[in-house]
Amino acid sequence: MRLRMIVASLALVVTSVSAAPALASDVPEPPVPSAAPVAPAVPGCDPIAGAECLLPFPNDWFTAAARTPTGLRVNVAAEAMPRNAAGTPVDPAQWNAADGFSPGSMLLAHVPGLDLAESGAAPVTDIGWSLRRDAPIVIVDTRTGERWPYWAELDANAADPARRALIVRPAKNFREGHRYAVALRNLKNAASEDLPVPETFARLLGDRLPSGDPLAARQRTLRRTLGDLARAGVDARGLHLAWEFTVASEQGIAGPVLSMRDQALRALRGRSPKFTVTGVTDLPPERDPHIAREVSGEIEAPNYLDRPGGPPGSNLNRGPDGLPRPLGDTLKAQYQCVIPRSAFTRPAHPSLYGHGLLGRATEVRAGNVRAMAGEHNFVFCATKWIGMSDEDVQHVAGVFADFSRFGTVTDRLQQSLVNFVLLGRAMTGKDGLTGHEAFQDGKGRSLIDRRAGLAFDGNSQGGIAGGALVAVSPDIRNAVLGVPGMNYSTLLNRSVDFQPFQRLMDQSYPDKLTQQICFALLQMLWDRAEADGYAQHMTGDPLPGSPRHRVLLHVAFGDHQVATVTAEVEARTIGARIHRPALAAGRSPDVAPFWGIRPLPDWPYPGSAIIVWDSGTPAPPTTNTPPLGPEYGRDSHEDPRHDPEARTQKAYFLRHGVVVDVCGDAPCVADPVP
Repeated sequence: MRLRMIVASLALVVTSVSAAPALASDVPEPPVPSAAPVAPAVPGCDPIAGAECLLPFPNDWFTAAARTPTGLRVNVAAEAMPRNAAGTPVDPAQWNAADGFSPGSMLLAHVPGLDLAESGAAPVTDIGWSLRRDAPIVIVDTRTGERWPYWAELDANAADPARRALIVRPAKNFREGHRYAVALRNLKNAASEDLPVPETFARLLGDRLPSGDPLAARQRTLRRTLGDLARAGVDARGLHLAWEFTVASEQGIAGPVLSMRDQALRALRGRSPKFTVTGVTDLPPERDPHIAREVSGEIEAPNYLDRPGGPPGSNLNRGPDGLPRPLGDTLKAQYQCVIPRSAFTRPAHPSLYGHGLLGRATEVRAGNVRAMAGEHNFVFCATKWIGMSDEDVQHVAGVFADFSRFGTVTDRLQQSLVNFVLLGRAMTGKDGLTGHEAFQDGKGRSLIDRRAGLAFDGNSQGGIAGGALVAVSPDIRNAVLGVPGMNYSTLLNRSVDFQPFQRLMDQSYPDKLTQQICFALLQMLWDRAEADGYAQHMTGDPLPGSPRHRVLLHVAFGDHQVATVTAEVEARTIGARIHRPALAAGRSPDVAPFWGIRPLPDWPYPGSAIIVWDSGTPAPPTTNTPPLGPEYGRDSHEDPRHDPEARTQKAYFLRHGVVVDVCGDAPCVADPVP
């Protein structure tokens, strides 16, 4: 089933879930908007910016000293967490297990009356502007003194200007374990008048407060921030707000998955995981010119979830140290494989395949994957991204009534990474799939060349979660992430796929400023299972037990589902090079298109790269909104994977980790899918 068909059916499911009596108490009717003044801050809030709890965010004020790699532990009071329409605060327990904030954190503040253009802030179309000396928003790595690139935007979804968030998004991910100082200065309104400094912040900037003053501790913390900014050339004159935050460590983000992976592999003692073959279908040439055989079955994986069988709604089964431990039973991870006709002449290259949004393993049978297998002699095998697969749709929809349960989504996704690792071992182990007659030619010869090295190819959600899998896999060396991105907190507002969930969010968390705080919080959990949390280790600087990887990003310009800008952030973070000219002149609204991404030095290129495929779709909005409406044309999301030249480039990269030129000295153009 194509992704747009899945999204259409998802919309029907979400509509029925939102209206279902079983969830009626969880998804109450939204309250009538009120012009009442904002309630005063409650205990646990940062007093620095006034009444808005959890702002600015991320913020080390919401941490405590701890024996962790960063020396901190997130420490948010339940009273400070967002409340749904029923008045229930999000339970902070899973967030308070973190030792810092997301490496892809969007920075949030509430600055009523702010005009970004009059203030001279860098928009998404001119990221380089963010590094100029007099920029009104400054982010500094306090360890290195380096200024960090970003773009700033006001939440375009907020109808009420008084409830509009200032969102500052990093143009490449922050470094794990590093502390960052943030300064907002010389801010102006639409009339180009200076905005007044928040009263509390002005007091903190003043004379030293006596030790008994309620703000004395906050002032001491701020003085360290001001010192860090001063060393970077940012003084206190004109400051509107300043704060600091610490990024979570490698262990804090990837530790749970690495622990599960290592436990599972040690238990195998070099063998393949146990598997069964439940279905074999041989296809005649007249039915399919590319695929000779389809095989389905199950792989056994240790269950690290807290319910037998690990159904939707499960959390990780954590031990006293906070790390996952086996529950004692096994999961039956379903798999689906396609074997090309060419494999009966020459054993095929093994590759895992990652399905799309809330999809299923059978997407490996899609026409473009079959063509890729047949044209270039690959065996593709897939399993589900449990947590965000077809079986999770209703549960995911229900989670939007109360984000306290959001960890049940990302915990299952972490289990899915282990399932994929084990499926890869079954494909390449000498006592794995190659020893079963379903993967042999009838004469005892394997149809899989297990010595060729395991590859990964994924699209859409498979390109997003696939980045995490590549980083943790001990076997994958080369990967292609199709129509990829990272950082759901950036992606969701910009994706047409999020619209059914947006309606649920509007019911349960109707205030737009609260919604942005929720996105920032959710990203901290999503990091444990998507590329955003693993990008620093996706290519160089590999995680323990993983090799260096090479990654090719295939981007669809104007993509309606996965915003191109999120792939650009990924490319900068992993050090990918870009094919230039990436686009024809005039196609991009950016001052410097693909700023900060170095061009490919030569052909062929042995390293990671980003290739932009253009099929004529107009440029997306420059706001944090989806490309809805006829002015944005048709969706280009599926075009790169259907292009024969793109598949040729992918195949060569998956085999050799080398980018070959299939576009010449021109932009790469894909034919639109009919």
